Amino acid sequence: MLDKYGPPNDATSSRLFWYGNGPWKRTELSRDVVAHNWPAPHSDFLTQVIDYRVPAEMFHLAAMFDGSIVADRTRGEVAARCDSEAANVLGLNMVHELVTGKRTVGEAREISTQNTVAYNLGRSAPYAERLLFDVPREGTADVDSSMIGGAILQQMAGKVRDVVTRREEEATDRRTGSDAADG
Repeated sequence: MLDKYGPPNDATSSRLFWYGNGPWKRTELSRDVVAHNWPAPHSDFLTQVIDYRVPAEMFHLAAMFDGSIVADRTRGEVAARCDSEAANVLGLNMVHELVTGKRTVGEAREISTQNTVAYNLGRSAPYAERLLFDVPREGTADVDSSMIGGAILQQMAGKVRDVVTRREEEATDRRTGSDAADG
């Protein structure tokens, strides 16, 4: 990473960060590894993020494909976490093909496995060599829609009913109490 992207933009005792490096919005190299057995046992420690909108109804496809792919709907980002940049490129290419309907999860997993082996053997592995789609640079965030206005009106109406009902109950209790005192 240092040879390819130079010194990190930020560092902690356990992580190095680059921003805007290559096709990446950000890259994080972590001392803390995550064990991962697909497509073969390895440790995930390199996370790379791009701007990319995964429609909410398709999030499950990315999760079914690879547990180390994380989509953030609000930020409009997708992160790939693996043991190499080539593996992250491969994962994100497969997410793009899943989201665009070009591949099924099963097909994406098979293509990913074949490309991983080919890349590691020094053979042609186009899905691992570069991102095969244009990476958006903005406009991928989904800040959702506010629903608080309607909820405020409903809750205020309920609060008014609570106050009116409480006053009616108190008036009934006073009448019932005075009737009992008269009896």
